[in-house]
Amino acid sequence: MSQASHAIATPGPVKQWWLKWRFHLNILLLLVPLGFMPKYFADVKLFRGDSGLGANPIENIAVGPWSISLAELRDEAPRPDGPAGYFKAFNASLCSTCGSEVKASYLRIGKPRSLRAAGTIFFGNPHRMSTSLPVPERTRADAELWITLEGWDGSMHQASVPLAKASPATLAWLNKQGGKP
Repeated sequence: MSQASHAIATPGPVKQWWLKWRFHLNILLLLVPLGFMPKYFADVKLFRGDSGLGANPIENIAVGPWSISLAELRDEAPRPDGPAGYFKAFNASLCSTCGSEVKASYLRIGKPRSLRAAGTIFFGNPHRMSTSLPVPERTRADAELWITLEGWDGSMHQASVPLAKASPATLAWLNKQGGKP
């Protein structure tokens, strides 16, 4: 009888590396997402309304018989949206008694000429509404945000807030862009 010798094949260098480090790589795959958790929880808190409306809140802006609170979503420059230009997100909240009386809420840079040009419409419930406002690159530094509220009775009321007060980051961005004086 002959004895057969069986040789054990040695794994290649890549397989040796993988066998040695796979546990550590799996731990790394668990730790990397944990680094993003604080931002995630801050965003959840903001979107739920637990941390208020957002940055630079302006409370109780009188718009006719009603009042509204306005804040930018984040204290940052407007974000580009491809060929559509730059947009800035704002949140608003109607007063507790006027939520059922207001049909629509609009926001615009510059005074609207009519209801058809009232600006971007807020969406959401009356206590937490949002909109994305287009911000032209050549907006003047002394521009105003105009809030238009339309009632169920057909009435229309307007109020303005200086852009510098509502969004200092947008004003700084405009100055950097070379906005009109």
